[in-house]
Amino acid sequence: MKHALAALFQDTVSTLVAEGRLPAGLPAPEIARPRQDGHGDFATNFALAAAKAAGRAPRALAEELKGALDASPLIERIEIAGPGFLNVFVAKSAFHEIVRDILRQKEAYGRLAARPGKILLEFVSANPNGPLHVGHGRGAAYGDSLARLLAYAGHEVQREYYVNDAGRQMDILALSVWLRYMEVSGQEIVFPETGYRGAYVADIARDLARAEGDGLRRPVKDILIINPDLDADALMDAWIARLKEALGAQYGVVHGFGLTAMLADIKDDLAAFGVHYDRWYSERGLVESGAVDRALERLRSSGDVYEKEGALWFRATRYGDEKDRVVVRENGVATYFASDIAYHLEKYERGFTDLIDIWGADHHGYVPRVKGALAACGKDPNRLQVLLVQFAILYRGGQRAQMSTRSGDFVTLRELRAEVGNDAARFFYVLRKSEQHMDFDLDLAKSQSNDNPVYYVQYAHARICSVFRQLGERGLPLPDLAQADLAFLDAPEERVLQRTLGRFVEVIEEAAALREPHQVAYYLRELAGDLHAYYNAQAFLSVDPPLRNARLALIAAARQILAGGLKLLGVSAPEVM
Repeated sequence: MKHALAALFQDTVSTLVAEGRLPAGLPAPEIARPRQDGHGDFATNFALAAAKAAGRAPRALAEELKGALDASPLIERIEIAGPGFLNVFVAKSAFHEIVRDILRQKEAYGRLAARPGKILLEFVSANPNGPLHVGHGRGAAYGDSLARLLAYAGHEVQREYYVNDAGRQMDILALSVWLRYMEVSGQEIVFPETGYRGAYVADIARDLARAEGDGLRRPVKDILIINPDLDADALMDAWIARLKEALGAQYGVVHGFGLTAMLADIKDDLAAFGVHYDRWYSERGLVESGAVDRALERLRSSGDVYEKEGALWFRATRYGDEKDRVVVRENGVATYFASDIAYHLEKYERGFTDLIDIWGADHHGYVPRVKGALAACGKDPNRLQVLLVQFAILYRGGQRAQMSTRSGDFVTLRELRAEVGNDAARFFYVLRKSEQHMDFDLDLAKSQSNDNPVYYVQYAHARICSVFRQLGERGLPLPDLAQADLAFLDAPEERVLQRTLGRFVEVIEEAAALREPHQVAYYLRELAGDLHAYYNAQAFLSVDPPLRNARLALIAAARQILAGGLKLLGVSAPEVM
């Protein structure tokens, strides 16, 4: 509706220019929704913005534009307010056409035309060293909802999970699993503070013991040496090195067992959350393919790396970072950053026109160095968009839950889903902008009240379904809703509901462009509020058939938009509640 009005205003201005009634070069009319009820369905300040260029007083220009628009079938009336604002009231027939379009097109309504290019959307990508926690859950809900939204807006989207399976964190997991394996085998151990201490590690160790028997047993005292000259990180690296030496080729068994178990757990958890990927991309495969070495060679060729203190450094300060960054350590091992450079170069080489990464907000400082490295390698860094997600803070019984993968004291996504359900979890996660802090209120998420936003929206859908069930129970015929005479829709609540339905396409367009699925959630709350107000104010079945059919058509259209909007967020639309 907004686009149609903007086009109408622009065509009208162009006609007035062609007729010599207005000069050329006027600004394009901007159409907006007024903030106050009673100021029309749309408003424009065009007369004020163009008055000087047109050589007219704002109100005189508004009068001329109003006269040229009054005959349009799209407009019921135009009111001039203040010094020259135009408040536009849309014709009822135009709203009726929106309702008919929704009923005819069903799930296709609001889907935008296919757009050129291809988007690669990478999200979650949590290290497979522990179960997903509620912080990861927010990134998963946001990323998946964004992927659905972008696809609905006409983009070709590929979802990807980058598996960090080649770094130090996986070696720490391997050591932790092996120590628990030795404990399961009957040896007393003092578990290091810097190891992964969660119960999941012991579960993996028990499975490892069943699979490998005693074949991996080695004296723990030979591994966990004490060296007061080493700090905690250096000591952990020493233990990992000694375990690798002690196990030899069998170290790969321990490492692979932990990786496989955790990756399977993550895949299962995300799938149960309604999140699926087109590709799981292995960091280890990236390294083994030589991509990291090729990326480093490109940086050498461009003169953007140098050696210092035995390490290789990227000149990140050339590209706006606060300091230069190590890409190869003194021991010759490439850093995570080096792998990330290679990974992003590979994304470009796969032919994607747009790259979207969703990272935790604590990685905000990482953005300049990655973009800088891409620029150093001759790539356009503006093709990479990094979207940040703040961690969700979970409250249960008024107490904030702590989340630490290494200590094991954390709330998993699986536990959250079991407690509040997928629907509440996903809706709550996307109800705020991704970069805003979020307090997740478990009590509210589980409540069946109008204060619970997901319940409020789903109940609106279920209420509409109940009307149609009652229609059948009363033995009343189900009419061809697309043929209903919508001219009978005269109640104030009906105009409000139709006006909100008319916003759906705009919401999809803007939410996709700004990467903001929360706009869909906000819209659904507003639509649900309009539906509840209508439901409480008007009768649907105990009225004359022509009015009944018109009202049934209207709420059927609302049901379609509610269900479609919830689907974009990965939330169900129950028929009974």
